[in-house]
Amino acid sequence: MTDDKVYPASKPPGAVGGATANPTFPATKAQLYSANRPAYRPPAARRRTHSRGCCCRCCCWTIFVIILLILLVAAASAVVYLIYRPQRPSFTVSSLKVSSLNLTSPTHLATAISLSVVAKNPNKNFGFSYDLTDITVYRVSPGDDDVVIGKGSIPSFVHGKKNTTLLKSTVGSPPGDLDELSASKLKGDLKAKRGVAVKIVMNTKVTVKMGSVRTPKSGIRVTCEGIRATVPTGKKATTAVITAAKCKVDLRFKVWKFTF
Repeated sequence: MTDDKVYPASKPPGAVGGATANPTFPATKAQLYSANRPAYRPPAARRRTHSRGCCCRCCCWTIFVIILLILLVAAASAVVYLIYRPQRPSFTVSSLKVSSLNLTSPTHLATAISLSVVAKNPNKNFGFSYDLTDITVYRVSPGDDDVVIGKGSIPSFVHGKKNTTLLKSTVGSPPGDLDELSASKLKGDLKAKRGVAVKIVMNTKVTVKMGSVRTPKSGIRVTCEGIRATVPTGKKATTAVITAAKCKVDLRFKVWKFTF
């Protein structure tokens, strides 16, 4: 008779130390969420390469167009310069006569000056058209404290090709009275035998005419220095010394808010 051996059943899974762990009932929220919730995956970054590419292309085309316009303007300017050979107009003080230059009160100056200026256009291919010219006469002093001793103007005029024009103006008293410091300095110069050092500044706007083409108006300033005027002692006007007079011409171009 055979002996049947009975072996114990193997431990069911999850049994620890001979005891079986029974799951909790009902299931908790953590168990439900952990069983059904998918694994977290971060959202993929949106691709913006298309919009960035468009912006880059627009910027490149804009820069290219600006550079092209600058090159075209430079080329056109070079062609005009080579064809017309433009030169600045020149100005020379031909006469300055003082009929009156004296202080009628401690701060009021009475001025009467006759001014003649010669304007020359050396260009044979184009002319100039000038607006009303504002004239300011200064008493020159060391430093930057020049004193205005007269104001005048020259009517608008057209300066033809290869043309020389004589311009005349009567300069009168400056508007308003002088301050006490300026009046005291000027009083000493009026009594001096050497006379008064004078500077003339003319400001206006000019248009260049090349056939039927007219350029936009540009500012022009003419500064004449090296003039010495003497005060008349009687009714006869005195003639200023202009042998050392020199005039400088500055064209003033305005771009937006900047003046060159």
